[in-house]
Amino acid sequence: MPMTPTTSPLLTREELDAQLGGAARAWLDEALAEAEHAASHEPCEQPGGPYAVPSWELRYAAAGRYCGLEHADSVRALLLVEAHAALPALTRLYEQGTAAERRAVLLALHRLDLGPTALPLVEDALRTNDTRLVAAAVGPYAAAHLEAHNWRHAILKCLFTGVPVAAVDQLAQRSRGDAELARMLGDFAAERIAAGRSVPADLTRVLDLTVPGPAAPTEES
Repeated sequence: MPMTPTTSPLLTREELDAQLGGAARAWLDEALAEAEHAASHEPCEQPGGPYAVPSWELRYAAAGRYCGLEHADSVRALLLVEAHAALPALTRLYEQGTAAERRAVLLALHRLDLGPTALPLVEDALRTNDTRLVAAAVGPYAAAHLEAHNWRHAILKCLFTGVPVAAVDQLAQRSRGDAELARMLGDFAAERIAAGRSVPADLTRVLDLTVPGPAAPTEES
């Protein structure tokens, strides 16, 4: 299983246009036009029957082939935003997609008007040991909507799988003064030590952030 613990920032359309070749830009133009059309029209029967996959969803799957694997996340996120993708489409793309396609869904969640309804996708990703999905799952959407118990377990998941806690959005804000998180981190460290295993350096960093107050202590304090 590929293990990529961090994710690259999503590129804007302008940034993509500057990096893509002519054929890829033309493909992206067509793909975004199809997504925009889908967003502005009522669902209708697709060629091939009422259950045929919308054309922009097919483009979503093909993004890496036409725009390059290094740009696939950004292209897929743009398609989701342009299509105003709702939860049923996101769930379908996530459940039926490859790991890369699932990651792109997770990365785009905070750009869509979903409220907490997409939390089952985040929670599913956090149950995996694929660090690409774990890193994508702890982004801005999780920071905004994941309730405290599951958010704490997401931190432990990062430590357990080796995902840098730098990937966790709003880590300092949500950790500050969290005595329960501090307790869980202490238990996790004790278990590692008892098993003769090293304690991740990131654990100490997060533990320092749990100190109550307006700011975590600095090295000089």
